Amino acid sequence: MASSCPGNGRKMWPELVGMHGQEAARMIETQNKMVKAIIVDKDALLILNFDCNRVWVKVDKSGIVAVIPQLG
Repeated sequence: MASSCPGNGRKMWPELVGMHGQEAARMIETQNKMVKAIIVDKDALLILNFDCNRVWVKVDKSGIVAVIPQLG
């Protein structure tokens, strides 16, 4: 779904898997100024609406990114 968002900013960050969530969120917001990176537990229930200005940074119990962050 990330491809449905307008603009030329980054839409996916596969290289951030394995990185600490806080650092990953900073990198996402630096690379795409139009988004807000929100850190959540990888198993958390999330709102289902798609938002081109949001990136869920899903982390494990140690705070490490466990899922590829992407717009939505």
